[in-house]
Amino acid sequence: MLENKQIAPAFSVANQENQLIQLADFFGKKNVVLYFYPKDDTPGCTIEANDFTHLATEFAEHDTVVIGVSKDSCESHRAFIDKYSLNVVLLADVDGQLCESYGVWREREKNGVKSMAILRSTFIINKAGVLESVMYGVTHEGHAQDVLAQIKQL
Repeated sequence: MLENKQIAPAFSVANQENQLIQLADFFGKKNVVLYFYPKDDTPGCTIEANDFTHLATEFAEHDTVVIGVSKDSCESHRAFIDKYSLNVVLLADVDGQLCESYGVWREREKNGVKSMAILRSTFIINKAGVLESVMYGVTHEGHAQDVLAQIKQL
């Protein structure tokens, strides 16, 4: 598992427009909120994405970009964004490499059945590419506001 003050793992992953987004694109310019969620257009994930969207202006005022990550496709992300008028970047980690590098691809047990899934987690990365906050296993309710409060402290 990652820890605060480590260098954030680099990535280069397609967004909802099938454009490659790299962590290095933001060095020296923006803080990055990188949040991992299980699946597009599911109840908790929709609440979380909407909450980040509602606070997008405040994140921008603090030189911060919000990026969501799931294993859904670019097309699924575009539909999710369009359906809810989301104002976040969504990365399509279809091969799971980004999830693996951040330690969020985990075994879970639901109704006695074990399977692999994304553990809802958020990472705050500063402009130098260092992890300021590592949050594994977060809940969606009130999470975006909590993350904004941390951003304001940077």
